[in-house]
Amino acid sequence: MEGGAYGAGKAGGAFDPYTLVRQPHTILRVVSWVFSIVVFGSIVNEGYLNSPSESKEFCIYNRNPNACGYGVTVGVLAFLTCLLYLALDVYFPQISSVKDRKKAVLSDIGVSAFWAFLWFVGFCYLANQWQVSKDSLLNEGTDAARAAIAFSFFSIFTWSLTAALAVRRFKDLTFQEEYSTLFPSSAQP
Repeated sequence: MEGGAYGAGKAGGAFDPYTLVRQPHTILRVVSWVFSIVVFGSIVNEGYLNSPSESKEFCIYNRNPNACGYGVTVGVLAFLTCLLYLALDVYFPQISSVKDRKKAVLSDIGVSAFWAFLWFVGFCYLANQWQVSKDSLLNEGTDAARAAIAFSFFSIFTWSLTAALAVRRFKDLTFQEEYSTLFPSSAQP
């Protein structure tokens, strides 16, 4: 792929799915997408239990419905955010305006860092509620609860790496933009 502003090839070029799939930020987005499915899927599927002595369901994380609600909400919203940014990655080479590309990369930095923070909060919250839970000795749902905690932890790193890659992409390609502004007649490095 030829160099262009903010990681895109020449605007209007043909869509190349092979190049898209090989990009590190796309791979990390897909991994983050899978992790979010695991988190909200495990909580929705086995995070709520009902005891024979009670008629209502309770959250396996210390019977705190806010813990299950936070995990499900963050998981679903991260799932949707991954889909949105995967669509942006597909559309990105077609963006011809350098300012719009810059906005897309800056939003990627901000959103990825924000999600890394939300996953850190989620990991701490779920791990704390699981630690103080008296229901953690139950056999039912414990693997799902632990999986949600583990994949929340892994999501911190995938979203942080996505933000770091976006920062690197921003810095590298800002240099290319400045170089082409200073030396308009010469080829890009």
